[in-house]
Amino acid sequence: MEETKKTKIIDRFLNHIERAGNKLPDPVTLFVIMAFIILILSFILSKLGVTAIKPGTDEEIAVVNLLNQEGIHRILTEMLTNFVNFPPLGLVIVSMLGIGLAEQSGLISAVMKKTVMSAPEKLIIPVIILTGIVGNVAVDAAFIVLPPVVALIFMSMGKNPLVGLFVTYASVAGGYSANLLINSLDVLLLGITEPAAQFVDPTYTGRATMNYYFLIVSTFLLVILGTWVATKITTPRFGKYEGKMEKLEPLTNLERKGLRWAGIVTFIYTIVILITIIPSNGLLRNPETGGFLDSPFMSSIVPIMLFFFFLPALTYGMITKQFTSDKDVAEKLFKSVADMSPFIVLAFVASQMIAYFGWSNIGPILAIKGAELLQALNFTGLPMIIGFIFICAFINLLVASASAKWALLAPIFVPMFMHLGYSPALTQVVYRVGDSITNPITPMLAYFAILLAFAKRYDKNIGIGTLISALLPYSIIFAIGWMILFSIWFIFGLPLGPGDGIYLK
Repeated sequence: MEETKKTKIIDRFLNHIERAGNKLPDPVTLFVIMAFIILILSFILSKLGVTAIKPGTDEEIAVVNLLNQEGIHRILTEMLTNFVNFPPLGLVIVSMLGIGLAEQSGLISAVMKKTVMSAPEKLIIPVIILTGIVGNVAVDAAFIVLPPVVALIFMSMGKNPLVGLFVTYASVAGGYSANLLINSLDVLLLGITEPAAQFVDPTYTGRATMNYYFLIVSTFLLVILGTWVATKITTPRFGKYEGKMEKLEPLTNLERKGLRWAGIVTFIYTIVILITIIPSNGLLRNPETGGFLDSPFMSSIVPIMLFFFFLPALTYGMITKQFTSDKDVAEKLFKSVADMSPFIVLAFVASQMIAYFGWSNIGPILAIKGAELLQALNFTGLPMIIGFIFICAFINLLVASASAKWALLAPIFVPMFMHLGYSPALTQVVYRVGDSITNPITPMLAYFAILLAFAKRYDKNIGIGTLISALLPYSIIFAIGWMILFSIWFIFGLPLGPGDGIYLK
């Protein structure tokens, strides 16, 4: 009875969130609205003579009116340039060519199945969680392929498949910003962080690896925390499964052969890359200084990542007969780019809004005024940063797209934190923590509905409240653990990635 009351409370709470989220416009429309708001504000604030003094200089920054003749000319003549030069556009499309081919060939699905099925029973849960987190390099595939595979594996072991579903989904969604590999999300966020930082420092150049050290440690932390929740809370809560048991079909001989050769190609490719960067005179080292952080390798992460996925995927597809000619490969590549069409549309409108924000000077002035206000209130340091995590986590309940949220928040918070002495790498990693911790419980994430459909396969009466009650412990424990980890990182001033720390240099 008590459990029923709790479920009803969760259902009512979730329904409120769902209704509020559904009332929000599509992210594309949201950016259009924001663009018009910026244009109107540029007119009003310029007429009011709003200005700010750039810290460390006597330079006065004034709001620029974008609705006069000069502003309208600029909007029209530079519209195409804004889109073509939008940093995330080319970066994401190029990286997704390799990842998309790996998904289309069946390589990613086979790797996930092989990894989970090969794990000893005692290690099955931590291996599932690690696979889910690392599987985020495959973006959609980890959400769609892994949960039903794990559910069947749990059934074959005599365990409740719902536990497998929830553990997997929580690890993929909650660990969205933790990984052992540089992936398309790192590239995408960099493309938004860099131009936001250039509002303050036009010479700023970021790296896709700016949060890499923190993300690696976060991966192992989430594996430990997720295993504890799965063992102590999820498994006892759902108990034994009483439904019809199914079995997961093992990999075929052809699939195993494809995986073996794909692994060989990956190993050879990795060795070649290491040869180019380990010696001080390596091909991809800085030719003048022999340095690593300022090397062509660091500037070439995206094409290197492209071939890291492309070559094994091509090998696997050829071995398994998915690719019988060059036309098959081309068709899969076309499909990969076609799947990116929503992002391309979003990039067009987002690029215009961000450009208007920069031209108007509203962003820098807002950042300067915000930094001054925080300093006046003495609300700086770790409490301010933890507060920003909560802001991002709350917004994520209503707007699920990581890129859409960051495109809105970065132009304000990256410059604001820079004026307070913090690096763009810090602001980005704080956003990523906040963006991830509520991923498992937000119904605004498209995969939440897919998870519900998977769950109904094993319990036709299961509802949203049950899903939330099953996933909420992961969000809470991940949030607590992640914020403790970040606090330690912040207090000791540890580097966030190669060449990137907490404070501005």
